[in-house]
Order: sequence, then C-alpha cells, then structure tokens
Amino acid sequence: MGNARLLVVEDDVDIANMLKIYFTGLKFEVDVAHRGADALEKVKQVLPHLMVLDIMLPDIDGYEVCRRLRTSMRTSHIPVIFLTQKDERSDKLQGLELGADDYITKPFDIEELKLRVQGAIRRSERESLTDPRSGLPAGRLIEEQLRRIIRERDWALLDLRVNHFEAFKDVYGFVAGDDVMRFTAMLIGEVVDELGTSGDFIGHAGGDNFIIITTDSAAPAIRQKIKERFADEILTHYNFIDRQQGFIQAPKPDGGVEKVGFMTMSAGLVSPSLHSFADIREITELAAEARRMDTATSASA
Repeated sequence: MGNARLLVVEDDVDIANMLKIYFTGLKFEVDVAHRGADALEKVKQVLPHLMVLDIMLPDIDGYEVCRRLRTSMRTSHIPVIFLTQKDERSDKLQGLELGADDYITKPFDIEELKLRVQGAIRRSERESLTDPRSGLPAGRLIEEQLRRIIRERDWALLDLRVNHFEAFKDVYGFVAGDDVMRFTAMLIGEVVDELGTSGDFIGHAGGDNFIIITTDSAAPAIRQKIKERFADEILTHYNFIDRQQGFIQAPKPDGGVEKVGFMTMSAGLVSPSLHSFADIREITELAAEARRMDTATSASA
C-alpha cells in the first residue's frame, strides 16, 4: 500500500492538513486541493490512486467533481470516497448513483477512514482496474475499451513500450524503475491532453507497456510527440557519468556486464483504416507487431 497516491479535496484547511500529515505518515503520496476545479486540474496532471472528496466545496460541489471524473475515459476508474457533514439517506444515494466507492460522515474516525481508503485501493488493484505504480487503468478496464472500439470506426490504438527498461532497473533499482513508469504515464497524459481529445483512453498494460486509444487523425502526431519528448526527457533519470558516456553498464545473465543504450520509446499504430479485426486479440497482436517493427526500424537508423 506504500506510495499509493491520494488526493484530498477539502476546503477546510485544518482537516486537509490533518489528513495530509496522517496519510503521509502511512507512506502515501498526498496532494491537497481546496476547490473542485483545482482537484480536476490536479487529476489531469497526476492520476491519484484514490480521491477523498468533500461534498461541500466553495466552487463546484463534490457531486459535480465525481460526475466529471466518471464521464471521462481518463479518470472514470479512480476510486472516490465522499467526505461530508451530511448524514441523510438521499445524499448518500446521490453519491453512490454517481459512482462513488464509499461514503463517510464528519466527524469521522481517522482509523476508519484509513481502512476504507486501503480497502478501496486494494479492491481496485485486485480487480485489475489500475496499475499500482502509474495509477492508470489496467487489465479488465483495457479489455473493456478494446471490446468497445472493435464495434466502432474512427479510432486508432497506439502500443507503446519502453526499450531497455529492464537493464535500467537492474542498474538503478526498482525505486528508480517505478519513477520511470510514473514519469512515462505523466508524459503520455500531457501529450494526449495537448494533441488528443477528451474521449481518449490511456492504459498501463503491464510492465513497460502502455496503450492509447485515440482518433485516427490524432494518433500519428501523438505517436511522434511522445517518442520525441521521451527521448529528450528520459535522460534526467540517468546519473551524470552515464549521461556523459552515453550508455550504462548492465549485468549480463551469464555474468559480466554489457553496454546498454538509454531508454527509448517504441510505438506501434493500428486502426480500422489500416487493418480489419475479427476480435480484440487481433488488435493487440497487430499493434504489438507494429511496435516491434518500429523498434527494429529505430535500431537500424
């Protein structure tokens, strides 16, 4: 449960600070927003694993924040626990109808809130709804999107993979590797926000593999921009000596070390305008093949 990202949306500064101090002490990464609009902006920047959301906010109320989360492909999977002073049945039903995962009334027992937060995050991970490192939709949510688009026309799928990631993790450790996954998820989100549409979907298929579902027209520009930005910005994850020499010394399975280049991003693109698909497995297989061809092309360039 450590390092899960929590977004507390609460206009009472004392309560917000108390929750931040408490959950930070439990090894959560905690961010705070005092207004609904600020919360929605923060979610666009870094996806939280869970949101503790006060209903009574000074601008838009918590119900509206939750509704906007649930109607966006990018944020519909984020668990939400409502925090409110109200204890009326109608208020609870309204929150649950909007897709809230839980509901706790002020004044609340901090230990009870902790257990509810931990339980909601565990359920999300156990049901393969989100990747624990990036916070992005995973497993079952990705499959649901694939089953949706195979019945539609104007879409494109990008299959993205971080090359040389395992070698990097072997040298720099799993904590640095997790940082790279979070960085990659953030970069992809920024590019999709810039060049894509509000209906685009981003998923973390596992390990070093991500997917984007966007429009056929937007996909090529998104693909190019992600590859360019990744190649430029990933260098900050290497130390000065490795950046100077242009490679890392990674351990070989049979002993010794080998020179390995910096991480790069490969991207395969498929769409109904380029291929025909009988089922969702063909979508993923053709996308993986296109990504491998991109890797081979980049390596020979």
